[in-house]
Amino acid sequence: MSYEYDVVVIGGGSAGLTSSGIAANFGAKTMMIEKDKLGGDCTWNGCIPSKTLIKTASVLHNARKAAEFGLDIDLVNVNSGKVMVHIDRIRREVYHDADRPEIFEKMGIEVVKGEATFHDDHTILIKGGEGNERKVTTKYVFICAGAKAFVPPIPGISDVDVLTNESMFEIHDLPEKLVIIGAGPIGTEMAQSFNRLGTQVHVLDMAPGILVNDDPELTEILRLKLAEEGVNYYLESSVERIEKITGGVRVTFRQNGEESFVEGDRLLVATGRRANIDTLNPGAAGVETWKGGIRVNDKCRTSKKNIYAIGDVTGEYQFTHMSEHMAKIAATNALLKIPMKIDRKHVPWVTYTDPELGHVGATEKELREKGVKFEVYRFPFTKIDRAVTDGNTTGMIKIFAKKWNGKILGATVLGSHAGEIISQYALAMRNGISLRNFADTIHPYPTYGLGARRAADQWYIKNQSETLVKWIRRIFGYKGDIPDYSDSERIV
Repeated sequence: MSYEYDVVVIGGGSAGLTSSGIAANFGAKTMMIEKDKLGGDCTWNGCIPSKTLIKTASVLHNARKAAEFGLDIDLVNVNSGKVMVHIDRIRREVYHDADRPEIFEKMGIEVVKGEATFHDDHTILIKGGEGNERKVTTKYVFICAGAKAFVPPIPGISDVDVLTNESMFEIHDLPEKLVIIGAGPIGTEMAQSFNRLGTQVHVLDMAPGILVNDDPELTEILRLKLAEEGVNYYLESSVERIEKITGGVRVTFRQNGEESFVEGDRLLVATGRRANIDTLNPGAAGVETWKGGIRVNDKCRTSKKNIYAIGDVTGEYQFTHMSEHMAKIAATNALLKIPMKIDRKHVPWVTYTDPELGHVGATEKELREKGVKFEVYRFPFTKIDRAVTDGNTTGMIKIFAKKWNGKILGATVLGSHAGEIISQYALAMRNGISLRNFADTIHPYPTYGLGARRAADQWYIKNQSETLVKWIRRIFGYKGDIPDYSDSERIV
């Protein structure tokens, strides 16, 4: 059959922008449909504004610590009224430089504003403003519709003005008291940032700890750090009801069998996200769904061979970098017929608190549940000289690897620049670099990256034995003492 387009991309967020650009670069006639603004969640409600807020809060926090570095800075009158204006300026700058329709139109991509709905597996109905409708036919469809914040049906929640990641960057003034439901990545990042900017923060979660998908040893260190800064936690707590009160909101919760409550000016709900499929009508195209998202195989292909789904809409990975990765996989498989699969073994993620928390590969819990034999190699930030000079000694590197060959199975890092450090381990794992290879690679001094290498050095240390050292002393006639190999936690 003859179609009007080679590719129609539904959604103009990270997944849609990347897949549209790749498709156009391959010479495919491409249309990208977005019902709101290009850039999607990352530019407007996620990565860009949240990291700008984190940076702003970090600047103020570090200024308050100036005395520790021999500086005397007067912070008596701090005006935080322009913080939200600054955040909006940054995201508009990113949009102008990278996401404007004109940028993609220069690539030959037709950018259309409207709501896309499947008519059949090769036909898309576009509903524009003022009741305008348009039908287009296409050989391939890339579903990149993203996800939206999930607000649970808590009694009374519909009576209050709830903030989510989609609305919290639209407020004009910072709240004096903020209640956050959810201690995941968004809730944790926002808790620390708002607290540093002077807001009293209360965080509630049903789990016994924060960031339940991360290493519990490191998340507890992070929780204690945030609590020390002033964040109030109510863990293992179930929210019973929400009430609108004069000047704000009251959240009633049950903890240890007893009912209590906290009050705040605003309520932020950070309880996860759900795929945007409500208006897509995937059934009309024969596209299967699962867990509230579009089901895909390892090639990003849906149940229809000409339709692919990418990023958050699949209900799998809620990361911008995975949207970009999946866009490459989908476009390569569909348009070049070169078989590529999603790399599920080396998916890194980072929570951008201070200190940062990053992970890649298998967790310690997963490895133990599967009965995998491995060693844990630890290295504290107190032994990273750059961290010492910067005053950033809170944190630890943990590597899970095979004892004899040093194959890295997973890694988790809590500390300054953890996102950059975990990227080294992701690169190593992807390319089969063992801890021995890692340890033998020269890193510049003093850097945080050197800490990643020194953590790998511990593989050498743990693979030494008292018997081996005794033989070395005897063969070469050395006279030094033998290290204490009975100390399993020894770090060199």
